[in-house]
Amino acid sequence: MFCDIHVHSSFSTDSDADMEAVVREAISRQIDVLCFTDHIDWNYPVPDLIFDFDKEAYFRRIADLRNEYGGKIRILRGVELGMQPGLGKPYADLLKQYPFDFVIGSQHLVNGMDPYYPETFETKSADEIYRDYFEETFENVKEFHSFDSMGHLDYIVRYGKKRKGRNYSYKKYAGIIDEILKLLVRYNIALELNTCGLRKQLGAPNPRPEILRRYRELGGTLVTIGSDAHKPLFLGYAFNTAKEILKTCGFTHFVYYEDRKPKFELL
Repeated sequence: MFCDIHVHSSFSTDSDADMEAVVREAISRQIDVLCFTDHIDWNYPVPDLIFDFDKEAYFRRIADLRNEYGGKIRILRGVELGMQPGLGKPYADLLKQYPFDFVIGSQHLVNGMDPYYPETFETKSADEIYRDYFEETFENVKEFHSFDSMGHLDYIVRYGKKRKGRNYSYKKYAGIIDEILKLLVRYNIALELNTCGLRKQLGAPNPRPEILRRYRELGGTLVTIGSDAHKPLFLGYAFNTAKEILKTCGFTHFVYYEDRKPKFELL
């Protein structure tokens, strides 16, 4: 089974990918299950960027695509929620209102700033900012854990100054990362292997294999695979490599979610 369940479209503020074009490309790549996980990142700190979308229009568009292409591909309804303090209840209320199949919880900010912007790294060392990021992630998962998979756990290293995080190691932050992983296990939340790190030439997916292996050692059994594609070109990127990485980390299955329930597939 070929499933890409972390995919963005023009419903995301940072993508201009037409949904139908994404579906057509997925079919051409023989993807069996596709999930659109467009961004909702309330209280995003850049005033002229609003990470939200029209939910009714989103569900209507997916219903239309299911009607047209349902015989060729399974199209699922997802969302990627950007976690921040104080958003636990609003996000929980949102998820009661709309029937998403799959929900990713992601940490996109640190110290109230997006690491995409270089000024994030101007006030502290990269090591301090990495630690802040993981500590904020831990606190946010404690507050809000009504999601299915933890997205790109070490996302912060994509933007580090030192060769884009190539010199960062799990061991240095193992204490706080392990606490995050224990929360995921406690709340039965999957850990995503996000192949964008491979595409961006970080030398590893997000998170790194050591973190995936540690999640397994701590009792985690649920892993999802996503390309984080914002363009059709990147659908399913390096998924064969991703599956081999998961095998070396001790996993035998990956999962995708439908109606918020995990569906198990052999690697």
